[in-house]
Amino acid sequence: MPLVRINIAKTATADTVHAISHVVYDAMTRVANVPANDKFQIVTRHTEDELIYPQEGYLGVTYTPNIVFIQVTWNAGRTVEVKQAFYKAVAEGIAGKTGLRIQDIWISLVDVAREDWSFGNGEMQYAPKAA
Repeated sequence: MPLVRINIAKTATADTVHAISHVVYDAMTRVANVPANDKFQIVTRHTEDELIYPQEGYLGVTYTPNIVFIQVTWNAGRTVEVKQAFYKAVAEGIAGKTGLRIQDIWISLVDVAREDWSFGNGEMQYAPKAA
């Protein structure tokens, strides 16, 4: 775990996609204590009409067609402070490495139980230990 889904405009360059991928992975390992080499990511490129967001903005944040939606599914249990630090590290890191606006980095976290994963072989690698 985790599984990262990155939804981005079709016009984004390969360098931008790679930078976003790296920043998210770095923040997961550095800030959120994700193990090294635990890098499972799905990048989907979209035409402009497939990335829908409020044109008038939301909660004081305005967006552009360069919006990047990032959804991270990971094990539950991280504190609010860790999550806040993760949001900040990802948004600032992507803005710094790509030039994308920090306002256009939209992040959602999905907390799941450890037994909600199979990393292959039809096995539950994080199965609860028998008593």
